[in-house]
Parts: sequence; structure tokens; C-alpha cells
Amino acid sequence: MKRILVLCTGNSCRSQIAEGYLRFFAGDRAEVYSAGIETHGVNPRAVKIMREDGIDISGQTSNHIDEYRSIGFDYMITVCDHARESCPYIPSQAVTFHRDFPDPAKATGTDQEIDARFRAVRDQIRSFCRTFVDAMVGG
Repeated sequence: MKRILVLCTGNSCRSQIAEGYLRFFAGDRAEVYSAGIETHGVNPRAVKIMREDGIDISGQTSNHIDEYRSIGFDYMITVCDHARESCPYIPSQAVTFHRDFPDPAKATGTDQEIDARFRAVRDQIRSFCRTFVDAMVGG
């Protein structure tokens, strides 16, 4: 079974969304974790837009990278440039991947415009995660 860590700055949106999709697509073929170099709590809008796509991330928690120092990860995925540049710890055996997704938490405008931004980022992350699982975890 593969162990996957998704890392972001605050572990509130992008990494939480990726954790949800990676768990969904990998099923019991992978253990998936997410963390941040800070912890900001799981963003309620991320929970909402994932629920719209049939995935419940409401039980996920915002965790700090240091909590996972003892786990031997196979893969680490950074989902923002800041995390990739600032991560104080990279699992020594983990193969690293990087994809900088826009931060939907920084969206401004009406509620509808902000939700649209969250959905757009969610859809980008879903596509990335499906491709990643197909290529790295297999069927």
C-alpha cells in the first residue's frame, strides 16, 4: 500500500481537497495524509464544494507537517509554491511531485464568484489527482 502526503501552506483548502480526491480515487490502495507548514483549519467552503461533488471532507483535520515525521511516505505532493519553497521537512524516501494550484481562499467578490473560484480550483485538483492515482498507485 502506498503512503501519500499532500502538503500546502495552511492545510485548509488545496491540500484538503487533494486529500479527499486521492482517497476517493485510490480507495484502499493508498493511505493519504495532508499537512501544512502552518495549520489554518479546514476551510468551510472547501467542505461545501467537495460535498457538491459527492466527497465528504468534513471529518478531515488540519495538521502540521511535523506530526508526520515518523511516517515513511512513498510520495509527497506539494500543491503550492510556498509550501515547496518553505517546507522544513521532506520525507527522505518520498518521491516528490509539485503542482501550484491557485489559492481559492484568496478569492474576492460575491459569494457566487468566490464559490466559482473554489469550484474551478477543485476541478483542477480533481483532474490532477485522478491522473496521479492512475500513474502512481495503479488500478
